[in-house]
Amino acid sequence: MSQDFDHELTDDLRDEYDFVQMEGGVRGKYAQDYRKGTNLVLLEPDIAQAFPNDEAVNKALRLLMEIANRQKLRS
Repeated sequence: MSQDFDHELTDDLRDEYDFVQMEGGVRGKYAQDYRKGTNLVLLEPDIAQAFPNDEAVNKALRLLMEIANRQKLRS
Protein backbone atom coordinates (compact mmCIF):
# COMPACT_ATOMS: atom_id res chain seq x y z
CA MET A 1 0.00 0.00 0.00
CA SER A 2 2.38 2.65 -1.24
CA GLN A 3 1.44 6.19 -2.05
CA ASP A 4 3.50 8.61 -4.07
CA PHE A 5 3.58 12.15 -2.77
CA ASP A 6 4.85 15.24 -4.51
CA HIS A 7 7.13 16.80 -1.91
CA GLU A 8 7.94 19.83 -4.01
CA LEU A 9 6.74 23.03 -2.32
CA THR A 10 4.80 25.42 -4.44
CA ASP A 11 3.93 29.00 -3.61
CA ASP A 12 0.32 29.41 -4.63
CA LEU A 13 -0.38 32.62 -2.71
CA ARG A 14 -1.47 35.58 -4.75
CA ASP A 15 0.87 38.54 -5.05
CA GLU A 16 -1.62 40.81 -3.25
CA TYR A 17 -1.12 38.79 -0.04
CA ASP A 18 1.86 40.72 1.24
CA PHE A 19 2.19 39.56 4.83
CA VAL A 20 5.06 41.96 5.49
CA GLN A 21 2.67 44.91 5.21
CA MET A 22 -0.08 43.34 7.32
CA GLU A 23 -0.42 44.76 10.82
CA GLY A 24 -1.69 43.23 14.02
CA GLY A 25 -0.89 39.63 13.33
CA VAL A 26 1.14 37.71 15.87
CA ARG A 27 2.83 34.52 14.72
CA GLY A 28 2.09 31.62 17.03
CA LYS A 29 -0.33 33.60 19.20
CA TYR A 30 -2.37 30.49 20.04
CA ALA A 31 0.31 27.85 19.54
CA GLN A 32 0.88 27.17 23.24
CA ASP A 33 -2.86 26.83 23.93
CA TYR A 34 -3.22 24.56 20.90
CA ARG A 35 -0.48 22.26 22.20
CA LYS A 36 -2.30 22.03 25.54
CA GLY A 37 -5.42 20.86 23.74
CA THR A 38 -7.42 24.03 24.14
CA ASN A 39 -10.45 24.24 21.90
CA LEU A 40 -11.09 27.60 20.33
CA VAL A 41 -14.60 28.22 19.11
CA LEU A 42 -16.28 31.12 17.40
CA LEU A 43 -19.56 32.11 19.01
CA GLU A 44 -22.36 33.54 16.93
CA PRO A 45 -23.10 37.18 17.86
CA ASP A 46 -26.36 36.38 19.69
CA ILE A 47 -24.64 33.71 21.78
CA ALA A 48 -21.69 35.99 22.53
CA GLN A 49 -24.10 38.54 24.03
CA ALA A 50 -25.41 35.95 26.49
CA PHE A 51 -21.97 34.53 27.25
CA PRO A 52 -19.46 37.37 27.20
CA ASN A 53 -16.45 35.38 28.42
CA ASP A 54 -15.05 31.88 28.73
CA GLU A 55 -16.11 31.57 32.37
CA ALA A 56 -19.76 32.17 31.47
CA VAL A 57 -19.65 29.66 28.62
CA ASN A 58 -17.99 27.00 30.78
CA LYS A 59 -20.50 27.54 33.61
CA ALA A 60 -23.44 27.14 31.22
CA LEU A 61 -21.99 24.04 29.58
CA ARG A 62 -21.25 22.41 32.94
CA LEU A 63 -24.84 23.05 34.01
CA LEU A 64 -26.09 21.54 30.76
CA MET A 65 -23.88 18.47 31.32
CA GLU A 66 -25.23 18.11 34.87
CA ILE A 67 -28.83 18.28 33.62
CA ALA A 68 -28.10 15.72 30.89
CA ASN A 69 -26.49 13.36 33.42
CA ARG A 70 -29.49 13.64 35.74
CA GLN A 71 -31.82 12.83 32.84
CA LYS A 72 -29.69 9.80 32.01
CA LEU A 73 -29.89 8.50 35.58
CA ARG A 74 -33.70 8.83 35.60
CA SER A 75 -34.12 6.71 32.47
